[in-house]
Amino acid sequence: MTSTGMRLSLLHLATVGRDQPVGEALEASVTLAQKADSLGAFERLWFAEHHNMSSIASAATAVLLAHVAARTERIRVGSGGVMLPNHSPLVIAEQFGTLAELHPDRIDLGLGRAPGTDQVTMRALRVDPRASDRFPEDVLELRGYLSDETLVPTIHAIPGRGTRVPLYILGSSLFGAQLAARLGLPYAFASHFAPDALQQAVEAYRREFRASEQLAEPYVIAALNVVVADEQERAEALAASVLRSRVRSLASRVPAYAGRLDDATVEALMDSPVAAQARHMMTYTAVGDVAAVKDYLERFGQHAQADELMVTNAAPGLANRLRALELLAS
Repeated sequence: MTSTGMRLSLLHLATVGRDQPVGEALEASVTLAQKADSLGAFERLWFAEHHNMSSIASAATAVLLAHVAARTERIRVGSGGVMLPNHSPLVIAEQFGTLAELHPDRIDLGLGRAPGTDQVTMRALRVDPRASDRFPEDVLELRGYLSDETLVPTIHAIPGRGTRVPLYILGSSLFGAQLAARLGLPYAFASHFAPDALQQAVEAYRREFRASEQLAEPYVIAALNVVVADEQERAEALAASVLRSRVRSLASRVPAYAGRLDDATVEALMDSPVAAQARHMMTYTAVGDVAAVKDYLERFGQHAQADELMVTNAAPGLANRLRALELLAS
């Protein structure tokens, strides 16, 4: 929690480093979760669903959540988010209903409309490209399964029914903001990589919000990147490394660079449009020592009209991320 009483949470992608075994990356995610749990300063820890990305190991989101929740005690654990067009609402209700029965009052279900991948992978997932058009209806169906009143006669989520796992709408545009407002659900804005519509979307959400059984007043979570270290210079060096990693990731999706993204090539790209895109995506990034990051978090919270900040612990390396959690908690 920040000094102004704003809640502080964590978004984690189960990041896989270059040449790092996936199992090792997943164990590092557990270690980070346990550290965050023991510090007691963080409200929740969310994992994001992405597919066919070599640097992210949280594709099977519910499976990873079960593993992490079983190895932590207090912190809320959830999805940030499950990409609902990739799944049937009933299956997600059963998965998260199971988690809720195993870990009462600790499970969150954040929902996104994007596929979390590319068009080719969508076909491999057997996803209808039009599935995202049904997102509002699928959210309502899912909410029904998790309540006592299913919207599909004779069909119940078991486990799931009556668990009332709290839902969150994730987004980076007016669509998600307006849907969350209409359904009376909390809204989480992905400003850690899509900064452009943050203020416009939050204003629309707060203006159009309608109370629901889950939520009486609007509730906004705003995401940002954080690179914090004991000294300002160290944080800036780590942030430069983070930027290079983002440039490498973006360039890897460009056919012209496939298979030749060595360090020299990435360095040459730092003055390219690819790097400009990476810098823009990281518009909302706090970099510095504790005092500098604390000041940035307070100012960003006001800028975003947020009730809660969700930070990506962006520094490379497990040791740097563990130290960052300690500094954030301080």
